Amino acid sequence: MMAAILGREKPRRQRRAGEDPGAASEPIQASDGESGSCGQNRMEQALGPPPNARTPRLSSRCFWSVEEEEEMMEDGEMEVLPARRRGVVSNNASDRHWPWSGSRARDTSLLVGLVLVLLHTVEVDSRAPKEPYYGREIGHLTNFGHGIKGQVFAVDESTLFVKGFAYDGNAPDAFFWVGNSPRPSPEGFIIPYPEEYSGREPPVLQQHTNTDIILKLPMGKRIRDIRWLSVWCRRFTVDFGEIFIPPGLDVPKPRVLPEFKRLAHGLRSSNISILDAKTFYIPNLHYDGAGPDAYFWVGNGSEPNIMGTKVPNELGSLDPLRGYQGEDIEIQLPGNLTVYDIDWLAVWCVEYRHNFGHVYIPKDLDVPPALGQTKIAPTSKPANVNCKELLRGKLNVMWEVMDDFIVIELVGRIREDQYMAFGISGSHGHPQMIGADVVVAFYDRRQRRFRAEDYYMSSLAQCDGKLGVCPDERIGVSGDRSHGVTKIKYRRLLQTNEAVNDRAYPLDRQISVIAAIGPLNSRDEANAHSHTGTEVTVDDVQIDFASKNDHTCTDALDSFREEDGPEPWPSRTILGEKTITARIGPTGGKRGYTPITGHPSWGIAWYMNDLLIPEIYVERGQTYTFIVEGGDETTQPAKYHPLYITSSHEGGYGQLTEAQKRRETVYAGVEYDADGYAYPTAAGRYCEWKHKTIDRSAEIATFDEYKKTLQLSCDDPNGQPAYLNWTVVDETPDLVYYQCFTHRNLGWKIHVVNAGETSKISGSHGLYGSVSSTVLCTLLLLALVPGLFALLPLPPRGF
Repeated sequence: MMAAILGREKPRRQRRAGEDPGAASEPIQASDGESGSCGQNRMEQALGPPPNARTPRLSSRCFWSVEEEEEMMEDGEMEVLPARRRGVVSNNASDRHWPWSGSRARDTSLLVGLVLVLLHTVEVDSRAPKEPYYGREIGHLTNFGHGIKGQVFAVDESTLFVKGFAYDGNAPDAFFWVGNSPRPSPEGFIIPYPEEYSGREPPVLQQHTNTDIILKLPMGKRIRDIRWLSVWCRRFTVDFGEIFIPPGLDVPKPRVLPEFKRLAHGLRSSNISILDAKTFYIPNLHYDGAGPDAYFWVGNGSEPNIMGTKVPNELGSLDPLRGYQGEDIEIQLPGNLTVYDIDWLAVWCVEYRHNFGHVYIPKDLDVPPALGQTKIAPTSKPANVNCKELLRGKLNVMWEVMDDFIVIELVGRIREDQYMAFGISGSHGHPQMIGADVVVAFYDRRQRRFRAEDYYMSSLAQCDGKLGVCPDERIGVSGDRSHGVTKIKYRRLLQTNEAVNDRAYPLDRQISVIAAIGPLNSRDEANAHSHTGTEVTVDDVQIDFASKNDHTCTDALDSFREEDGPEPWPSRTILGEKTITARIGPTGGKRGYTPITGHPSWGIAWYMNDLLIPEIYVERGQTYTFIVEGGDETTQPAKYHPLYITSSHEGGYGQLTEAQKRRETVYAGVEYDADGYAYPTAAGRYCEWKHKTIDRSAEIATFDEYKKTLQLSCDDPNGQPAYLNWTVVDETPDLVYYQCFTHRNLGWKIHVVNAGETSKISGSHGLYGSVSSTVLCTLLLLALVPGLFALLPLPPRGF
């Protein structure tokens, strides 16, 4: 049993302060009178380091078995000692003691030490929460009707998990409902489920039988802000089931660790965070990529060692690590591993057994469980963005060369039963499928993951297992699908060892490429695509993969409109205005928000200076005031739209996870409380441009005419607006966005220019402030009648 205890504890932390595990240990003699480490108190050696030391040391090498002593004496590493001093068992009863000890008194000391080590072992192993781990248990839903059932857990500060949820689905207007009143009441708000939905209102709850449900609190709310969770019928104000949140509930939280220890190959980072039981966030990662066989590596023990496990990189790949230059990445532990099972995270070279740097995992973790609530965010975009349009309005390719690899991202407007393909043409100078080396990328609906597979095309026939359009190998990928656009990123070696099927990506010249969109068969293999110019490249498209900032994509694929739809209204512009009002209004149907931005809308958008999502121009060094009337009723999500300035083209900062927030830059409209939580500062009373009758956008050709069908309505005539003052600093990028803090896709672009450049933009683009199209037409008419110029004053600048 004692051997089992020692064997169980040995892989865990036995690190000695300041000891280099790679250095050879000096031989230590076990004489009773020496003053070195072996002459110290044996009880202390058995007990290990003091309590403030990071990990226990199970035993000192002052104790050896008889076999070990004999082996060391043969090697000349130990002086020959009398049998009694070497711990040989005597026939004298008074001398009987453990063979590795020197006396019965030391036997007692050692036994006491081992007992304490056993207790410490139990304590160390108990750091992992009981499995299955769902977070902090709150309790069970109380059923008042419709068969409500479920066990509720607090996953993190803004997430609830309902295990085994049941509901018969028969109520007409039921939702998950939370609030801060003493009991469930109409003074609450909806937790949308599912979290992603289309339309202005969340869908009503459907029937559930033993369903596991993740609930993300909306609008930046946290569990500490609510008192209860209810299944609530909004139409009849009936509580079908409820549970109360204990006051002061201590929920699991992400844990911030130190940075990587800097040992080799330029490895460094900022402070690493454990987001949940399987996910690490590594910001500002630097690594030269020169290690021949380096991986993210986790394991047990006092230092990183060969008995570790590879961790996939941010793309989900187990290829050797590439170089990183200040990127923010997230990685997830493989299989059933959790942070409670490991002692360290390292960058480790397997071939040479070398540790490039590591960070230790604390024993006292209390992080959120890994239930899928933490979404791996896409990695930071490279500074040099290359983009080529392959199929107009349907498929773009982005690329970047990193060391010996090329990283490629395909961005396509495809269905879930379609693939997008890209690669090197079979013949330089024109698109040819035969002999081409392409990657087919798609979303696997059955496995619910993105895939990219290397194909070699020996003929135009369907693959028969060897010949035809056949998959060659699978490639590690990451992906995202949003608003009908699929993005899949993968990487390939520039030069491969397989000369027959794999084509090299040259960096010294342009090369012809091909692309296509087509259907998947039942085996998720590429079927034949149509041969129209809309789904396959018919002209010669060439790319210089060594180029930088080669960005010829005309626009993001989100910026689309249906070919049979009405003509969209031109985007309006605000120039030279220091004070701008921000109100809510309708999106303008198929002529307004979606065709202008390419993003879906949920029925409302920002009206800036009473214009539908105009593009605003501001100058660096200037201060701008936004008078915001987007609503300040936090319990009414449909009328709570704080304004903020951000790097995100979608907005909705309050809906994001902490990891997602780190990837967004906020320039104005958000502050932080004492605990570091973000809250909006610019809401104000609610004013909305509403239809006088019905939405007539489809039949009205201009926004000016459309606006005549609207009327401004403010909920509280005596209410006050909020003011957002923004001084544009020199470091502000050229493009930012005005958005809603609590919802996505309400705002649009702010162009940031240097001081004095708005006047140049005005002159060259034919724009002047927020001049309407009617005024522009009038001025054009005046230009055609020169005699009238003597009678009418002109604007200070021409068009």
